[in-house]
Amino acid sequence: MGYEIIIQALWLVLPAYIANASALLVGGGTPIDFGKNWKDGKRILGDGKTWRGLISGGIVGMAGGFGLSVVAILANNSDFAFLGLSDFGRFPLMIPIIGAICFGALLGDIIESFFKRRAGIKRGKDWIPFDQIDFILGVLLFSFLMALILQILGVTAENWFLETFTLYHIIILLILTTFFHLIANFVYRKYLKKPTK
Repeated sequence: MGYEIIIQALWLVLPAYIANASALLVGGGTPIDFGKNWKDGKRILGDGKTWRGLISGGIVGMAGGFGLSVVAILANNSDFAFLGLSDFGRFPLMIPIIGAICFGALLGDIIESFFKRRAGIKRGKDWIPFDQIDFILGVLLFSFLMALILQILGVTAENWFLETFTLYHIIILLILTTFFHLIANFVYRKYLKKPTK
C-alpha cells in the first residue's frame, strides 16, 4: 500500500471536509431543532446545528466537489494518472454522489449531536471517538445508499461506492479524520475560543 491510496482516500472525502468547514464558518441563525427540547427535557440538537450551516455548507462542499471532479478528469488524462483520483462518476452522476458525500457528512454530524445531547454532553465538550468520526460515518453511509439507489434505478450498472471505496480507504479515513479533528479542535478552541459542537 503506497501513498497513492492515502491521497485517493483524502480526495474522496475532500468535498465533505469542505462542507464541514463551511458549515462551521458560515453557520448561525435558526437552529435545526428550532430551540425545542426532546422528551427527556434536553435540547434535540442544540444551537450549533443551524439551517444556514447545513444548507450553505452542503452547497459550498458540492461546489468544491464539482471542481475536484474536473481536476480528477484532467489529472487522469495526464502524467498524474497513476494517482487514480476519483472523478465522482463525472457529470451528471457526480451531482447525486457529491451531494450524498457533502450532506452525508453534515447529517452524520447532526445525528451524532442528537445522541450527544441524550448522553448529557454539552456543546463544545469532546465525545471521543464519536466527535471525531461522525461525519466520516455519515459520508460512508449516505454515499453508499445513494450509489445503491442509483444502481437499483438503473442509472449505473455498478455500485459507485463499492467500486471506489476499499477497506484500506475506509481505515485510512477513520484514522486520519480522527487526527485532523483533534488538531482542528485544539487550534479552534485555543485561538478562537468557541465550541465546535
